[in-house]
Amino acid sequence: SRLGILIVRHLKRLERVILGYLEVSDGPEEEARLGILQTLQCTIEHAWPRMPCRLPVLLKALLRLLWDVHTEQGPTPEPVRAALLHRATQCLILLDRCCQGQVKVLLEGVHSSCEESRLRECLRQVQEST
Repeated sequence: SRLGILIVRHLKRLERVILGYLEVSDGPEEEARLGILQTLQCTIEHAWPRMPCRLPVLLKALLRLLWDVHTEQGPTPEPVRAALLHRATQCLILLDRCCQGQVKVLLEGVHSSCEESRLRECLRQVQEST
């Protein structure tokens, strides 16, 4: 957050780091994933003009994270899973805002075909955000 909009200078490298952390579980407490979701949220807030061109990659990574967290059978406690789902949903909402509703359009088909109630709830929150 100290860099503000100047974060765009490092966006390509930062995106690779963020995607790498989102892909891999780091144990029951998921500290790294929670931290990187906070970093992504801050990055979206400060570099919002550059997010539309990164939307396909970030949307895919966040949806994969939602699915992985929901389906993982590991020792991750329920409050940690809930926190991961919540932060990923908040990132999707922010992405939608800076991409003029494109996320909602892209998620319409996913929401209607998703049978998992927790994931449907996350997608519903994105769809209903203003």
